Amino acid sequence: MGNLTGLLFAGGLGFMLLTLAGGLDFGTPPMLVGSEIQAHAPQQTGAVNIVTSVVLGYRAIDTLGELSILFAAAVSAGLILGRRHTTAGTQTKGGFILYTGGSLLFPLMMTIGFYIIFHGHLTPGGGFQGGVILAAAFFLPLLARPGARLHHKTLSLIEGFAGASFILVGLLAMMEGKAFLQPLLVQDTLGQLISAGTLPLLYLAVGLKVGAELASLLSRLIQTEAPQ
Repeated sequence: MGNLTGLLFAGGLGFMLLTLAGGLDFGTPPMLVGSEIQAHAPQQTGAVNIVTSVVLGYRAIDTLGELSILFAAAVSAGLILGRRHTTAGTQTKGGFILYTGGSLLFPLMMTIGFYIIFHGHLTPGGGFQGGVILAAAFFLPLLARPGARLHHKTLSLIEGFAGASFILVGLLAMMEGKAFLQPLLVQDTLGQLISAGTLPLLYLAVGLKVGAELASLLSRLIQTEAPQ
């Protein structure tokens, strides 16, 4: 009975997909929305990177939803992992290469992370990618120093401030008579660091929020339970 049900489902799904595909002209996919975005996004948002225009300009409310999902996932993982700490007697340093490399790479990774965040409207990258690099910058020294921990209260403050800032920018747009999270302060000069108005500020909030949540989650993953 189960095999028959699965076969019927697969057959119905295949029929639906074939019906939808049959109604489209082969080789000429409809790009009505995409064409409009490509034609008007740089002037409307001030961002050379069209992906940034979509993520933070045309569907910023969806990006806010993605941040909420990431927050819920990080909180759920933290609750499941609990508070597990390494005892002071078991704290040892990693190898010389890992320990020295972690110390040297930390400022470099921080610089690269913020560079990618602030230039997300000009080049491929942005808050999500830069935030992951920031999280890795804090995670690498933990691998070189077993037993070391991040200050979770500080990470929580950064994460909360970043999320509140993202929403505040959206509310400021409404106070100006625009839609929620609609870009503000857009400049006419494309390709400049200060040209996309509030989009870099939104990406900064995204980067800090993603970095803080992932750094907190990664730090919990490497913590070991203290022996009884």
